[in-house]
Amino acid sequence: MNYSWKQKLVETESDNYSWVVENSDCRGFSSSRTWDALRPREDEKSWASSVWFKGAVPKHAFNMWVSNSNRLPTRQRLVAWGVINSADCCICSAMPETRDHVLLTCDFASAIWSKVLNRLSPSHRQICTWSELLSWMRQSTEQAPSLLRKVAAQASVYHIWRQRNNVLHNNLRIPPSAIFKIIDREIRNTITGRRLRRRWQPLTLLWIR
Repeated sequence: MNYSWKQKLVETESDNYSWVVENSDCRGFSSSRTWDALRPREDEKSWASSVWFKGAVPKHAFNMWVSNSNRLPTRQRLVAWGVINSADCCICSAMPETRDHVLLTCDFASAIWSKVLNRLSPSHRQICTWSELLSWMRQSTEQAPSLLRKVAAQASVYHIWRQRNNVLHNNLRIPPSAIFKIIDREIRNTITGRRLRRRWQPLTLLWIR
């Protein structure tokens, strides 16, 4: 008797379900709300627009992101991991190879940044820290809009780090003037490839003036 009553109860009741995200009924499955719950959004970082922007060269932006996170395998970090014994900069051998040193203040990097700054903001003093670089990239003037600064900075950081790897792995030393010519050509190519976009149209003349 009890079995028959239970069987009848199961047959008369209909199953129901609900998709609840953070105690809120979605009235059906919601992929967007589920994704937001699994990967909570944070406030946009102040550096985000300096790394990710429309028209950025992907390899430059990725390298800039890794550099900004201070995750480049500099010799100082390699020593901390126990991979090598010396943290000396492989370019100048004068200071420990930190991110700020190898990308900004090493004599090799300083010579390149002097040429970049001479093009875009001649009165600006030498950039010595990463925060100063990000601040300079966010600034915008009629002669050097922020977009052009970002393109130039990302190209410079990429090629300085690439040359560091050339010295370390291939023992290939290229003078700063030659590296700047590569940076100059890449910036021109980047701008030319996006010349039909309104924001990019005046950048060629601003860079080569």
